[in-house]
Amino acid sequence: MKVLAAALLVLWSCPLDAQTDHAGHGAPPAAPMTSAASGARDESLPPSEAEAKAALEKSPRHGELVDVKMPSGGPVKTWIVYPERKDKAGVVIVIHEVFGLSDWIRGVADQLAREGFIAVAPDLLSGHAPGGGGTEAAGGKDGAAKLIGEVKPDELKARLDAVRAWAIHLPAANGKSGTIGFCWGGAQSFFYAAEQPALNAAVVYYGVSPDKNELALIYAPVLGLYGGDDARVVSTVSPAQEYMKKIGKSYDPHIFEGAGHGFLRAQGERDGANLKAAREAWPLTIAFFKKNLG
Repeated sequence: MKVLAAALLVLWSCPLDAQTDHAGHGAPPAAPMTSAASGARDESLPPSEAEAKAALEKSPRHGELVDVKMPSGGPVKTWIVYPERKDKAGVVIVIHEVFGLSDWIRGVADQLAREGFIAVAPDLLSGHAPGGGGTEAAGGKDGAAKLIGEVKPDELKARLDAVRAWAIHLPAANGKSGTIGFCWGGAQSFFYAAEQPALNAAVVYYGVSPDKNELALIYAPVLGLYGGDDARVVSTVSPAQEYMKKIGKSYDPHIFEGAGHGFLRAQGERDGANLKAAREAWPLTIAFFKKNLG
């Protein structure tokens, strides 16, 4: 619990600058670009935020919202998407940004299923919004960002543990599990690897790194993917990399020049640098999960 507590002490400041830090792109352009300059979506990548809703509507894969029961308290609303494959698949838990379970996060989950994984995306705001709702009742991005601070460390770990336990015992699952997260969720993916020794892999998209005490507890290999123009987060990469190497842990960070914070969601911004980063980062993500989850 100390690990996630340390994470949240750092990250509870995130909602306060959600429109700058998490947007990953500063002032938006007058007409947001799609992920490709031609206007056609690159279907080998997750959709950008602007493309997510349409991509979900066109997806041939089966996705649904389910209730994952907790030992106590209300359930965690969780979006699950199944791959189209004959054999059993590894599970990837998708940890959302401060913005909650958005269409974009569902789009990422759908893309993971396209690549052969059972993707589960818990709404970690479940029960925290007005009327006991989750992201859908939070009042948009700003409301979700404000609510994320209510998700305390013990609750966060309990929810991730419950979702993981439920997912790896699905009939279609092979028993292996990994996490992937973005910004706030990226940091939580890294920290959860220290909290859950049975985790098989963790992917961190532009989330801050834990300190040495937490890094020493990690067993799973970790892949880190960062925008070069995201100094606040990138400043935590080298210390983590050096220490993980020193103690014999697997941490493979990649920093993409010119890309900003949130580059996978904001693929059409920063004069092509975000799209270039997305095209390099996503194949690394899939190869990493295939190696470690099957």
